[in-house]
Order: sequence, then structure tokens, then C-alpha cells
Amino acid sequence: MILIEIRNVTKRFGDFIAVDNVSIEIQAGEFFTILGPSGCGKTTLLRMIAGFDAPDSGQILLEGKDIIDVPPERRPFHTVFQSYALFPHMTVADNIGFPLKMSGKTRHEIMTLVTKALEEVELSQFGNRYPHELSGGQKQRVAFARGLINQPRLLLLDEPLGALDEKLRENMQRELINLQAEAGVTFIYITHAQNEALALSHRIAIMNQGKIEQVDEPARIYNFPMNRFVADFIGKINMLDASVIEVSSSHLKLRVTGLGEITVPAKACIKINDRGVLAVRPEQIRIAPEASEMNTGLQFIGKIKGFFYIGDVTTYNVELPNNTWIEALLPNSEPGHAKLFEIGDTVVVSWSEQSAQFLPN
Repeated sequence: MILIEIRNVTKRFGDFIAVDNVSIEIQAGEFFTILGPSGCGKTTLLRMIAGFDAPDSGQILLEGKDIIDVPPERRPFHTVFQSYALFPHMTVADNIGFPLKMSGKTRHEIMTLVTKALEEVELSQFGNRYPHELSGGQKQRVAFARGLINQPRLLLLDEPLGALDEKLRENMQRELINLQAEAGVTFIYITHAQNEALALSHRIAIMNQGKIEQVDEPARIYNFPMNRFVADFIGKINMLDASVIEVSSSHLKLRVTGLGEITVPAKACIKINDRGVLAVRPEQIRIAPEASEMNTGLQFIGKIKGFFYIGDVTTYNVELPNNTWIEALLPNSEPGHAKLFEIGDTVVVSWSEQSAQFLPN
């Protein structure tokens, strides 16, 4: 069931178009993420859904009914901000129970629901503390509990983990997934962190300069980006200039700068002479010592020019013929080895036809 439909929404600030004719459908119970670089319009879009800003044109529908004229306090939504927005003079319990107090619940009802909420976010022993006595992660849990206490139809989360360190962010991501599954509340999550979006979401909308570039499941966004922006924004990817010289129902043949003719899977709406890039992820690249035999017809001789060791994996920078550069990512899975190759090593570089794709300009 579609809970929220954003239909042809546009928002301007003077001559600047912050949100440009955006349309999205969000299902009930979905963890939906809007992902994009800073300034792309994602927070403006969230504020319009919440009712803090009004669009210049378009509709925002809740179960088919336009809510543009419904004030934010009357929308069955709650917003969680990066800054937590906790009341410093209230205890944790009072912060969580504040929405219930405003809705007219009795003291007994508030105490019962707050006790349950504290248990769900593992803060039962912190009810009488004040925000300044909590860590960043604890404050964020309080903000989540307050957001879910009155069972909103929709929880809007604007960069809620942005102020946390990396390890704590990972822990909070797991908690968010569990909270969303247990509460059954629809989440709309705003972030510029690609890995976070991939880990948390049922679906992701990629936003750029006020427009939606692609909406899809995380695995499809990563493996089948619709254009160069999406491919480059999500994760790392090698992109080499290419033009199409042959089109069939099963494959495209490309002329790739520095590498010659390379075949990739077929793609809809591509014509001979179209220009774009050959795109392949670093983890799809295989590299081996020069003397190795590799079971693929697509092989190039290269030289290791640099590497980045980051614990579980190493990314190698390889120079191929005609000054073409490519990145390959290899796992550091062999015990006792920090890296497999050294700068200056000559290697064989290879990838399968199915792992590469053509992205038009």
C-alpha cells in the first residue's frame, strides 16, 4: 500500500530551484532513504513532507489525500534531527513522554508507555537523567524513542547519525533496523553517507541538483546504476571513455580509449556511435602475477603504481597500456599477509564481460 506520494513537487528559493519536479511513491512499512550530496535538496524535500515548508507546485498525498494545507502538528508524522532536539531541562523520561503529554494522555498512560519505550531502546536505567548526562549515542536513542512513542504513521529522520563516530554509527544503524522492523513505522531517512544508505534501506532515491536520478533497491542501485552520476556517487567505480561500435540483443561492443574493443552486456536505448564510459567496480577486477594463467579472454598487462591498505581490503592503482589507470580491490584474506603486491610489480589485469557495463553520457 502506498502511504506517501510526492507528485511533481517543486520548491524555489528566489531563482534557485531546490527541488525540481520530484515524484516518489513510498510504501507503508518501508525504510526509504533519500541519498545525495550536500545541497542537493533532500532536506528541503523532507521539510515539505513534514509540513515545515510548502511546495511552490505539486502535491504531497497521504494515502491518496493531499496534505499540503495540513499544518505540521496535525500530520501523523514525527521528525528526528541530527541535533537530537532534546529539552535540556527535562529528564530522559519526560523528553520521551512529551508528545504523549501534548496529546492529552493521562499520567498513568504516559508512565506505562515511557517505561516500555525505555526498554525498547535499552535505556531503562536512564529515565531520571538529563540530556547533558548522556553520550551522543544515548541522546540519539532518546530522540528515536520520543519519535516513536505516539506511534506515528511516518518517522522522518534528517541525518540522525551524522554527529556520531564511525563505530557508534554502525551500532546505531543496527538498532535503527531493529527499531523500524519492530515498530512497523514507515521511515524516510535523509543522508549523504552512501554505505549507511546501502545498509539500512529497503529502497533508495538518489538525488542530485534537486532532481531524482534513480529509485531502486540498494543492490540494484549499486550494481545497475542508471547513469554516470549514480555510478560515481555510490561506492567506487572505474570509468573509461568509450564509444559504441556494435549493438545486438545480447551485447554491446565498445571501443575503449587505451584498451581497444571490449564487449559488455546489452543495454536498452543504446545506438551505434553513442559515447559514454565503460564502468566496472574495483572489486570486480582481478589481478594476478604476470606469469599467472587466468581463465578469461580479457586480459591486460599492467604495473602496480600505488595502493591503499585499509585492513580488510587493499585497493591497488594499476597503470595499463597507453597511460590508462584502473583500481582493483582485493580482500586481505590470506593469514599473515598485509598486501599481495608491491609498487612496481607487473600484473595481469582481468574482469568478466558480465561485470562491466556501458553508461552513456
